[in-house]
Amino acid sequence: MTTMTTSVSRPVASGRRCVPWSRLAWVTWRQHRVALAGVIAVLGVAGVYLLIMGLEVHSAYDRWNACRPAGSAACVQLRQAFESFYGSQQGSVTSSGINAQTVPFLLLALPVLLGIFFGAPVVARELESGTFRFAWTQGCGRLRWAVTKLVVLAVALTAIAYAFSVLFGWYISPFVASGKTGEFPMQLFGNLGVAFAAWTLLAFAMSAFAGALIRRVVPAMAATLVVWTVLDVTTMMAIRQHYMTPLTVSGANQPSGNSWVLSQVHNAWLYQPGNRFWPFQLIEGGWLLALSAILIGATVWLVRRRAA
Repeated sequence: MTTMTTSVSRPVASGRRCVPWSRLAWVTWRQHRVALAGVIAVLGVAGVYLLIMGLEVHSAYDRWNACRPAGSAACVQLRQAFESFYGSQQGSVTSSGINAQTVPFLLLALPVLLGIFFGAPVVARELESGTFRFAWTQGCGRLRWAVTKLVVLAVALTAIAYAFSVLFGWYISPFVASGKTGEFPMQLFGNLGVAFAAWTLLAFAMSAFAGALIRRVVPAMAATLVVWTVLDVTTMMAIRQHYMTPLTVSGANQPSGNSWVLSQVHNAWLYQPGNRFWPFQLIEGGWLLALSAILIGATVWLVRRRAA
C-alpha cells in the first residue's frame, strides 16, 4: 500500500524544459558574431569614407550658401569648389576617381552582397554539414531554433543597414539641397530612407529561403543574386513609378527640380512631385517587408518539414 501511494504521488515527467528565448538569442549571437562583425566592418569602412567626405562637402556647401552677393566672383569660386565634390573636373576629389556621382552606384550592390553572405549560410550550412541533426534535437526544437536565428539576425542586419542609409542621406543632402540632384534617381532612391534597409532585409530573407530549399550555400547565394537583381531592376524600371498616380503639367510651369519626370511630350510633362519621396519610400519599404516576412515564414515551414 505504501509503495502504491509513493508511485501515485510522483509527478509524471512532462519532457525537458525548453531553452529560454534569451538563451537562444545569445547562442545565435555567439554562432554568427563573426559574420555580423564582417557586415559592420564592410559598412564601417564605407561609413568612414562617407563621414570624412561628408564633412568636407557640408563645409564647402555652407561656405557657398552663406556667400553674398551670390553672383560675385568669390561666390562663383565657392560654388565651383562645392560642385567639384559632385563630379566636375575640378578639385582633389576626382583625382581618386570617387565623387558624389560615383558613390551611389557603388552602394547599389551592397544590400544583395550583405544579404547573401549573411543569410545563405544560416540554414544551408547546417544542412550541408549535417550539424542540423544535433541542433534540431536539443531542448529548443527546430521551430524555435529557426525562428530565433532568422528573426534575431534579420533585425540586427536591418538596423545596421538603416543606420548606414541615414549616414548616406546626410552625406548626399547638400547636393539635393543645392539642386545638383533629386532624391528619385534610381541610383539614389534605393540608398536613401528605409529602402536600403528593406532591400538588404529582402536579400537576407531570400538567401535564407534559398538555403533551406537548395540546402547548399554557394548555389543559394547564386540563385539569390539572380532573383534579387531581376526584382531590383524591374522595380527601378517599371514598378516604382506607379506607386502613386503621376501628375501632368503643361506650358511654362515645369516640374520642380526635385521632381521625378517620367516623360515629356512637347510642352507636357508626366511626373511624380518631390514631396512624394517619403510616401514612395514607405510604400516600397512596406511591400519589401511583407515579402521578407513571407520568405522567412516559408523558411521556417521548410525547416519544420525537413526530416531530422
